Amino acid sequence: MKSILLNIVPEETRMAVVEDGELLAVEVERASHAHLVGNIYKGRVQNVLPGMQAAFVDIGQEKNAFLYVGDGAPHDVPKDVAAKNAKNEKIHVGQNIIVEIIKDATGTKGPRATTHLSIPGRNLVLMPTAAYTGLSRRIEDEAERSRLHALAERYAPEGMGLIVRTAAEGLSEEAFASDAMYLANLWTSIARKFQHAHAPALLYRDADLLVRIVRDRFGEDIDELIVDDKAACERVRELVGFLSPALVERVQHYDGREPLFQKYHIEQEIERVGAREVELKSGGFLVIDKTEALTVIDVNTGKYVGKTNLGDTVYQANLEAAAEILKQLRLRDIGGIIVVDFIDMETDAQKAELLAVLRDGAKNDRAKTNVIDITALGLVEITRKKSRSNFESVVYSACPVCHGRGRIESPETVSIRISRDIRRMEHKAHAKNGYEIAVHETVAEELRQNQLMMNLAAEFGTDIKVVVRPGIHPETYTILQQS
Repeated sequence: MKSILLNIVPEETRMAVVEDGELLAVEVERASHAHLVGNIYKGRVQNVLPGMQAAFVDIGQEKNAFLYVGDGAPHDVPKDVAAKNAKNEKIHVGQNIIVEIIKDATGTKGPRATTHLSIPGRNLVLMPTAAYTGLSRRIEDEAERSRLHALAERYAPEGMGLIVRTAAEGLSEEAFASDAMYLANLWTSIARKFQHAHAPALLYRDADLLVRIVRDRFGEDIDELIVDDKAACERVRELVGFLSPALVERVQHYDGREPLFQKYHIEQEIERVGAREVELKSGGFLVIDKTEALTVIDVNTGKYVGKTNLGDTVYQANLEAAAEILKQLRLRDIGGIIVVDFIDMETDAQKAELLAVLRDGAKNDRAKTNVIDITALGLVEITRKKSRSNFESVVYSACPVCHGRGRIESPETVSIRISRDIRRMEHKAHAKNGYEIAVHETVAEELRQNQLMMNLAAEFGTDIKVVVRPGIHPETYTILQQS
């Protein structure tokens, strides 16, 4: 049984995909943090960087969008097509330009934009600026691929391209033509708005999470779609009735007394999504650390000792870890560069099999995921495409205590810093009436145990009083000279 669960409150919409009790995907969208990905703007070029073939474009948001002229389209237009289009682009400061956002703002970086536009529908994606035909790699039947490719060539508007989505498999020619016509008319409307709007201006807003779920996720492989809000459930039924009438009966309204996510044990799973360590059933565990440039995953055997020899134990632990890593990449929607430090294996055959398992599992990921290779140091390199702000970035913020480092200075380290400051102050002027030091309770305990302040008081012939200040940061302290 594969289900989509929708928990809706005015502040946010949460989506979970569950199969036989296992959480496969989770996504959250908040009214206060609307995604920009998929939005199309009439922007004004603010700054051009010729050496980088890039520009910053004002789209009316807090941060300007970064536009790289050599970018390929969001739906993997071949490099030669993108390069041909890029040569025709001449951008200058003050120019009005139409762009689509392909990556949300992250950290200090603004959103990423492209001039290779794409407008998604249920079955097709229209590319008004690239005359290219493509098909979803998940459509595997060669005869069906040939049929759909021929339809795309036939119904693509002149000078434009079409990408055939997985949902189009088995689609009739009439429905195919209807979808292509709808997207072409939508593009005409957007182009008309561009002509009359004053930059910066929003020309087209991509669908909210509710619509995207129906459009992109709800297909024949989903047995039920359960919504815990009556009005939202009716909206979903209307959308499904328009896009996939045969699936309307699978949409259900949940009005039980127990919250939907608790009934399906999703709340507990969501809490684990943000954990640094992920336990494996065998007793091993993963450690997941993120940096600005990449994500590092370390595989540990933990309590797993195996049943045969060491080589087999390590191999089995790595295979289990590989499946869990692919799951965590999907759940956390981790993008960019991922480096995995698996446990060292004895044979090249085991390494090759591990790569094959990873590559086969990556095919089930909705985001394009490439398992590169194993480096000389035994690290597996993975790249995964991500565009929207992921679950972690929406739900969590940097710790105000450690400022995102994941650790703070030890009480001993803070104590030594205090001693340095007192020595520096004594070199400037002797405090004959002594000092009062306000610290966190853990630092106060350290100062009492190591007798550091007692030794300093004896060294300088003065009195040093340590007091605990409730609520003070563990790394912060104040030193006052007594008058």
